[in-house]
Amino acid sequence: MKIYLWLAIVLLSGVATAAATYHFTPSENLPEAESTYSAYKIGDAVANFNLKNVNGNMVSLNDYSGSKGIIVIFTSHHCPFAKAYEDRILALNNKYIGQGFPVITINPSDPSTHTDDSFDKMKERASSKGYNYPYLVDDGQRTARAFGAARTPEAYVLLKSGAKFIVQYIGMIDDNPQDPAGATKFYVDEAVTNLLAGKPVTTTTTKPIGCVIKFKD
Repeated sequence: MKIYLWLAIVLLSGVATAAATYHFTPSENLPEAESTYSAYKIGDAVANFNLKNVNGNMVSLNDYSGSKGIIVIFTSHHCPFAKAYEDRILALNNKYIGQGFPVITINPSDPSTHTDDSFDKMKERASSKGYNYPYLVDDGQRTARAFGAARTPEAYVLLKSGAKFIVQYIGMIDDNPQDPAGATKFYVDEAVTNLLAGKPVTTTTTKPIGCVIKFKD
C-alpha cells in the first residue's frame, strides 16, 4: 500500500512540474490549418502575388505600380452572397478605375469542393457577366491565406505608398449582402473616396458576411 501511495505522489509531482514549466500559445489552441498563417492587418504592406486570369494571362500586384491603389475582392460564383455582389463589383470598377483604383477579384475556392468554381467555369462566368476586371484563380490558396480572407466576398482596399500597397480597409463591400437597394453603408466606396481626397478611412474593418472559404489541408 505504501508503494502505491509513493508512486501516486511521484506521478502527481511530475504532472505539476510539467504544467508549471510548459506554456500554451494561442496557435496550440487553434488546430485549424489557417491558424499557422499570419493575416494582413490595417497598415500592413501587401506582398506581391502572381495569379492566372481567366483570359490566360498572369496578373501580379506589381503590374499596378502606376495605380493610386487597388480594390482586392476575394469572391467566387458558387456562393449566392458573392453572386449578389457581382453587379456592385462591376459598378465599383467602373467608378474608380479611371481614378486610379481598379478592382481585382480573386477566387480562392477549391474546385474539388465546389465544382462550379473550376477554372473553366470561372471563364464562363466572367464572359457571361461581362467582368471588366481581372478574375484570378488562387488555386494554391496562398494569396487568400496571406490576406487572411475567410469568406466570399471579402474586400481589401489598398493604398499605394511609395513602392508598396498598404492595407486601409478590410471587410464587407456594403452593409446589405442580399439587397443592393437596402444598403445604407458603402464601406469600400467610402474608403476609396476618402483616400482619393487625402483623408483617412473612417471605418477600417467590418465583419464580412458570405460563404466560408474551405481551405485545403
